[in-house]
Amino acid sequence: MGARHKAKNGFCTHIGNDRFAFFATTGSKSRLNFLELLRAGQDDYVINAAALDYMRNHKLPQAAIARFGTMEQRFAGSKAFMEHLESLGLTGLEIRPDPVQIATEAALWGCVAEQGLLDGTVIVSDGAGQFKIAEHALCWVHAERLIHKLDTFCEAHIQAKEGIRARIWQLYKDLKEYRPAPTPRRAAGLKRRFDAIFSTETGFVTLDRLLARLRAQKRDLLAVLKHPDIPLHTNGSENDIRCQVTRRKISAGTRSDPGRDSRDAFLGLMKTCAKQAISFWDYLGDRLGVPDAPAVPSLAELIRAPASA
Repeated sequence: MGARHKAKNGFCTHIGNDRFAFFATTGSKSRLNFLELLRAGQDDYVINAAALDYMRNHKLPQAAIARFGTMEQRFAGSKAFMEHLESLGLTGLEIRPDPVQIATEAALWGCVAEQGLLDGTVIVSDGAGQFKIAEHALCWVHAERLIHKLDTFCEAHIQAKEGIRARIWQLYKDLKEYRPAPTPRRAAGLKRRFDAIFSTETGFVTLDRLLARLRAQKRDLLAVLKHPDIPLHTNGSENDIRCQVTRRKISAGTRSDPGRDSRDAFLGLMKTCAKQAISFWDYLGDRLGVPDAPAVPSLAELIRAPASA
């Protein structure tokens, strides 16, 4: 989401689920920025097995990867890591993909993987490229919106578009019903229906091309078949970020770094308290030592607790 800070355009990134919410306003919405946020406050750059795998998966030439060796390496801060890349001779290479960018992303991912914060986690996003990391799933609402927004110019196109939309929403309904009672047989049937819908040739060329494009994202759109606990949409994030939109309308942007950080932190705390069914005022009263304020347990402990607890 767009955000203003120090009279400059920036971006507010939301990370969360049905148990917590986190906001961070920065000057970028790149994958590097997202990976930096996923480090959860750590400043290290780590070259380990996960980082090397990241480089391979992002098509960095093997000759460039070999320069890192096989031993785990840790660097305190971006300056130390960039000096290391320079010593390896990577900063002077003019190849694609950019070895400095891929290696930096890999080292950030190495730090995230080392902490184990995303073990077993699926990132559900609207399809923006910076979020496609590790296990990833696409929001069905955003995917269908591409079809919904197609311009039609004749009755045949209208009928083709609305027919596909009806089939997609029926599949979406059945995917929702699959989540609480997943079985291999039902999953196989849903995969077949997905293929049938997104391989349809309607004669509406623009629609057919879009369907082929969405079919190529089958793995991300059907991630729920493997992980039935994940949502099919990003409505939770959209609802959470709405408070930032309201705040932006009232006071435009922030003027100082402490002000920006305080706003992001308190909005995150407020949303997290709501998800945990805790009064935000009770939370503040307990943390600020207000006399007779109800005791509120650590939010971190509540978030980590099993869902059934």
